[in-house]
Amino acid sequence: MELDVERAKELIEQKLAEEEKEEKLKGDGPREPPAVERMNTPELEEEKRRGPRNWGLEAIKGQEKVRRSSVDLRREIIDVGSIQRLIELRKQRRQRRAERAATPEPTPSPEPLEIDGPVEPETFLRAAVQGKMHIIEKFLADGGSPDTCDEFHRTALHRSSLEGHMEILQKLLDTGATVDFRDRLDCTAVHWACRGGHLDAVKLLQDRGADLNVKDKLLSTPLHVATRTGHLDIVEHLIHCGVDINAPDREGDTALHDATRLSRYKIIKTLILHGADMMAKNEAGKTPTDLVQQWQVDTRQALETKEQPQGEMEVPA
Repeated sequence: MELDVERAKELIEQKLAEEEKEEKLKGDGPREPPAVERMNTPELEEEKRRGPRNWGLEAIKGQEKVRRSSVDLRREIIDVGSIQRLIELRKQRRQRRAERAATPEPTPSPEPLEIDGPVEPETFLRAAVQGKMHIIEKFLADGGSPDTCDEFHRTALHRSSLEGHMEILQKLLDTGATVDFRDRLDCTAVHWACRGGHLDAVKLLQDRGADLNVKDKLLSTPLHVATRTGHLDIVEHLIHCGVDINAPDREGDTALHDATRLSRYKIIKTLILHGADMMAKNEAGKTPTDLVQQWQVDTRQALETKEQPQGEMEVPA
């Protein structure tokens, strides 16, 4: 058993080194979509198995699709209208660009800070996402409840925690917002701050009495959420605060199970160094070590299949 653990640790160190090399080669990817899209309930159900959506990869795939469409369109133009027609289209395109550059777009008028009339709850919740403090203050000054929520029971505290708007968080908490208010998935603001990757928000909520071991409907703790979304700084903070590092979720998976399944190598190393149980079994009877070994077997098989010459079939042993 100790030999298996040592092999798992060696593999983790190897993958961690590879991941650091890849990070050096990567540039800044496209930004994530607005919080309203990222709070989509069906997507949260898939987070456990697949991890958060790779918006950068999806953007690249979209760009490739556009490029392929452009190439097809060019070929169609050449076939139908000849190269001369293509040259004319390019001239027209250049001319339109020059006209747009010569006519600057009118700058939008700034939003007035003084608000006439009452603020609707929907506007209040949207302001928590967009960081519009004056709308938050007007709604609360008119007697609006800081625990006003949407159809998914998500409050302004949930939304601003996901976005990391510290001033709004402070204002909501100062006016009596319930720090551990649960949405329909039983997620609290700490869950959402971990999902958004905002350590300062986690610390503020903690100072106001938030439970760092709270579990949602999937029995996921904030440590599970921070692990799945890959926020190492929050994982380290939660561990140093003494959270249950081996807490199981509904399927018996610990944070180490999730980190191993999603290849979060830095987080795997951190969890192991702070005493995460590598032999803890989930409901399927799998340990994190088993998942590492299974990943190793799958990788080896994929490499062997890739190296196998085309036209030959592997004969099973």
